[in-house]
Amino acid sequence: MTIDANPTVVDAVVIGAGFSGLYMVHSLHQRGFRVLGLEAAEDVGGTWFWNRYPGARCDSESLTYCYTFDDKLAQEWTWTERYPSGPEVLSYLRHAADRFDLRRHFQFGCTVTSASYDEQMRRWTITTAHGQTLSARFFLSAVGNLSVPATPNIAGIDEFEGRWLHTGRWPGEPVDFSGKRIAVVGTGSSGIQIIQEIAKTASHLTVFQRTPTYTIPLRNIPLDPDVQRLWKSNYGDLINITRYSPGGLPFAVGNKSLKASTLEEQQRGLQAGWALGGFRFMFGTFEDIGSDHDANKIAADFVRAQVDAIVKDPTVAAVLKPTEYPLGAKRIPLQTNYYEVYNQDNVKLVDLLKSPISRMNPRGLMAGGIEHEFDLVVFATGFQAITGPLLKIDITGKGGQKLKDVWADGPYSYLGLGTPGFPNLLTVAGPSGPGVISNVPPTLEHHVEWIAECLTFLRDKGIDQIEAMDTATDQWIQHVHSESKKTMYPFAPSSWYDGSSLTGKPRPFPAYTGGFGNYRRICDALVADSYRGFVLHRQGSVEPDPVAEARPSSWYSKVVSGS
Repeated sequence: MTIDANPTVVDAVVIGAGFSGLYMVHSLHQRGFRVLGLEAAEDVGGTWFWNRYPGARCDSESLTYCYTFDDKLAQEWTWTERYPSGPEVLSYLRHAADRFDLRRHFQFGCTVTSASYDEQMRRWTITTAHGQTLSARFFLSAVGNLSVPATPNIAGIDEFEGRWLHTGRWPGEPVDFSGKRIAVVGTGSSGIQIIQEIAKTASHLTVFQRTPTYTIPLRNIPLDPDVQRLWKSNYGDLINITRYSPGGLPFAVGNKSLKASTLEEQQRGLQAGWALGGFRFMFGTFEDIGSDHDANKIAADFVRAQVDAIVKDPTVAAVLKPTEYPLGAKRIPLQTNYYEVYNQDNVKLVDLLKSPISRMNPRGLMAGGIEHEFDLVVFATGFQAITGPLLKIDITGKGGQKLKDVWADGPYSYLGLGTPGFPNLLTVAGPSGPGVISNVPPTLEHHVEWIAECLTFLRDKGIDQIEAMDTATDQWIQHVHSESKKTMYPFAPSSWYDGSSLTGKPRPFPAYTGGFGNYRRICDALVADSYRGFVLHRQGSVEPDPVAEARPSSWYSKVVSGS
């Protein structure tokens, strides 16, 4: 569906119709801005529109994986499971779009190909694949961090006479696995989820694993109506806890040292976390699993022991157990019976470190000099994460500089919101923010509200250009890198977080690890300080408003500590 009128000149163009895009359009429309949303898919949903593969499920609990800005929406929607399935999340987003009549503000089936900033007009010119041109004061990215699939560049892929699919672009129609010989390449979150589904009916499943993954039980159950009623009756208090919690999740983090506990206390606590499932194992049991290497090894050994206890073949178990990086250095997928799958006679595991895929042929895959024949090959190989969605667009800023060049050695962004040299381009959950390591909806909501309030402030003050400062960005990124060194994230040999899983070239960790609540406090303080770190230009003025010196990296730590 397209909008009733198709203006070529608007106040803001928003790219994306997932959680952030829908709320961004709604927020600006409510504030009286002329706003147009552009979405490549045929309908709303964002990543949940495309990731329709069997087994797709959210790893945040349903009661927190939702909008919090509207109490009526929260009260009227009923979740069915502790962890929502992909179809249920998509239904929720469609419901929200209907409830707020948002589709009329969007053009669907519309891919943005380029965007260029006019320094004299202080406006963005946005071009679509259909040749449409739009002019907007503000160019707002809500493209998400996981929206551009990374398909392996395997020789002979076009020769394969069977069917191949990517989990990140799953077809809308059902795919029948029964009686088929199937390969799954990749064992990240998507791979682990779809492997458990395919193994139920395939005649044979071969899993190609490059890097073994720590994975924790999901412990998904139908959502108790009494629990949901209790949540809704205490909604305001719980949401406030969520908004200022470390991960955007409303459970208490561990406050006891694993390393300093007795052996009995360690095992009892870890077993309790394993029984609870989800991220509570990593963050809700002990305080030092994610920050102390000795404590981390204790927890990692516990996970490896669970693999040994479940997988009957010791050789297979050895391949499944990570030993080269700490627990939590990569995102931890959640599962129901992933390890049990490898006890099935119809499932085989191939270690790509010993038998790499060399090519595809008409019958299947060649790996380690052995031909594997398949009817269907599923690539669960992830995404060109974080920077990929924006870099897919040819974005030109001040002085003709390209965003792809500025970000060539890694993303360069102030607060995950703005990049120097690209005025009036603001990003929801951009790099160097907490978006990819926090519960997504609360994080996105915060950025949307920050941007909407910022644009309202600019309009009220007669300001038509906002741009992140180089010095502020340098200091912020220094703080981001400093915080990441307190965690396990930099110790992954390769990761989709920094793109090294695709390029083989590790980069500094590109997300803020100091906690979602702390990040909000930092943003609040900078807004109260007249949007410090940004240069503001008033309409008709060549010179910017007086600019205060950028805060040093040490200042951010002081804000967090309250000093």
